[in-house]
Amino acid sequence: MTIDFRMFIRGDRVRANTPPEINEAIDREIAATVRFYAGKTRYEISKRIEELNNEWDIGLHVETRAGIISMIGLILGLNKNRKWLVLPLIATTFLLQYAVLGWTPPVYFLRKFGVRTKQEIDVEKYALKALRGDFDDISSQESRIECAERALNDSKSI
Repeated sequence: MTIDFRMFIRGDRVRANTPPEINEAIDREIAATVRFYAGKTRYEISKRIEELNNEWDIGLHVETRAGIISMIGLILGLNKNRKWLVLPLIATTFLLQYAVLGWTPPVYFLRKFGVRTKQEIDVEKYALKALRGDFDDISSQESRIECAERALNDSKSI
């Protein structure tokens, strides 16, 4: 069974430009991880959340790789042969394409290797926070509010 996270991840241009089978594989991995941690302690869940806080999303991968390729191209272009200056041109073109469209050729390969968007990482993180009980106070407040509203409505009918 595949869990559909589209309702949680709206407006994600990377997901919109990623083949559905890759998105589904990433969604299955998120669901499997959350199910795995459902039986773990608060400490173990907290450690996983910390890992997620440090996980590089696809944007950071694209930006870092473009920067590294640009630097290498500049260094080689200035010290060896001017033909190497094509590398920064390609890297910045890909970076601009990613910024405007949310897609560039390297994104396909990064996604294929399971690199996730920030929104996908956040879905897992908030599911784990719910497992850990971070939102228990909120739900108990909601039920208190519902009780207060019900009492208020009941009192109006008297």
